[in-house]
Amino acid sequence: MAVLTQALSSVESYVTFFSRQPVPALRRTASTLTQLAQNIDNVTCQHIASAVLADPLMTMRLLSHIETHRKNTQNHDIISINSAIMMMGIMPFFEAFSDMPAAEDMLASRPKALVGLMRLVAQACKAARYARDWAILRHDLDVNEITIAALLFDAAEMICWINAPDLIQRVFDMQRANRELRSSAAQREVFGVTVQELQFALIRTWHLPKLLVQLLNASQINHPRVLNITLAVELAHHAAHGWDDKALPDDISKIHTLLRIPPEVLLRHIDAPEETWPFLLSATNRSTKA
Repeated sequence: MAVLTQALSSVESYVTFFSRQPVPALRRTASTLTQLAQNIDNVTCQHIASAVLADPLMTMRLLSHIETHRKNTQNHDIISINSAIMMMGIMPFFEAFSDMPAAEDMLASRPKALVGLMRLVAQACKAARYARDWAILRHDLDVNEITIAALLFDAAEMICWINAPDLIQRVFDMQRANRELRSSAAQREVFGVTVQELQFALIRTWHLPKLLVQLLNASQINHPRVLNITLAVELAHHAAHGWDDKALPDDISKIHTLLRIPPEVLLRHIDAPEETWPFLLSATNRSTKA
């Protein structure tokens, strides 16, 4: 595996470099899929889909594979993991993904980068769970689209932790030293481009479903589906710092406005510790009184 140690000249240069590198899966995913393959007669598409959706990297691999192998008669995007596996077939799925590199092995010599990647993966999985729960509460027409978009919201940053660990670590260190520094400013200083620019380019180049571009487009932030995803991602990121993170009360207030459920029900939904409820509801209570 080649590792990028200095900035490149353009978004296209990064995409070309990243596209030449293998996208790994998590070690636990590879292990789970191996166990399922050994019991293939009793395996369903849902068993496999559960393993895939627990790993944003594996989700990327599968969606990209489906899109690059789409038939001429297929005129719509596949964004349901269960549908993707059904379309492939269980045996062909295991054949296509029988030998995958593990992210933990690729970053074995860079433990800080591995920690950064695993932290982001954990946040992505939590964001996907939040987004799915809220989409169900909102009676969204396609919960799977919402779930996958939240899971892959930070896909480009994950790729950077794998293939450009020194550069993304510099971004992380800059923000840790200056809490007021915007992530986009730090990314542009180190990479010459922003991670969001890389994200959109990777979606196009790796043939990920075009709907992801729409759902991740900040210019559509007031659309309920986009807001559903954005708030889920922000909550997962902020809660990762601890339930006393100063951004959380505003997050809770915005989510309450979106879902229109009692605040206490919302806090139970997201497993917020009860001792933090007065703090978390402070912005919601202020807006209610206003």
